[in-house]
Amino acid sequence: MATVTVIILAKNEEQNIKDCIETVSFADEVLVIDDFSTDAMPDIARSMGARVVQHAMNGDWGGQQTFGIQEAKSKWILFLDADERISPELGEEIVRAVQQDEPKAYWMQRRNKFHHNEATHGVLRPDYVLRLMPAEGSYVEGYVHPAIITPYKEAKLQGSMYHYTYDNWHQYFNKFNNYTTLAAEKYKDAGKSCSFVKDILIRPSWAFFKVYFLDRGFLDGKMGFILSVNHYFYTMIKYVKLYYLLKSNGKL
Repeated sequence: MATVTVIILAKNEEQNIKDCIETVSFADEVLVIDDFSTDAMPDIARSMGARVVQHAMNGDWGGQQTFGIQEAKSKWILFLDADERISPELGEEIVRAVQQDEPKAYWMQRRNKFHHNEATHGVLRPDYVLRLMPAEGSYVEGYVHPAIITPYKEAKLQGSMYHYTYDNWHQYFNKFNNYTTLAAEKYKDAGKSCSFVKDILIRPSWAFFKVYFLDRGFLDGKMGFILSVNHYFYTMIKYVKLYYLLKSNGKL
């Protein structure tokens, strides 16, 4: 019988880890790669039967995922974030795919959810993410929005994975700041240039137009407008940070 390890990269996720692990009861192993949490998350994970391994991320999400692959004991791996949940329908599909044991890498649809609001268009429209694959020959590259590299033919599963995006605006803007910094550093390392007019003045306006009108963020009402405006500033700020990294190594 083929086996599957669920790999969860987490830090200070005591409010999420229990609900997350409960949705993957089908797994042969739940492996939590803990970036030295200071809350009760590791203890909660262990109480749920997970194996917890501490390993510093140091801003390298792709490297941390690759470390998780190397630590996994199963033939198959499933990547999951602590704020994500596997639906029962998707769980059944995952079990069938693993038991069939065909060498494929599977995409699954991720649907974003809030606790008290709804946004299903624009920035938070459903997307497909590559999460299930054999461990052998698989690895991950990249600091921000890393790419999973596998040698396998790809396929899609039909069930949904739910992503509880943000609990509050403080958490949202902490991620906003971290992600724009990492994106700017990634662009600099890749040798990307930055034009003040093109990238800081024009590009953010196009980003807003795309998510609010073309991706129909306007259908999500007030939240759709707020998220689209935030996407404007996200686009602008990552290029502002890149502009000053190139100009003065980030110093003002």
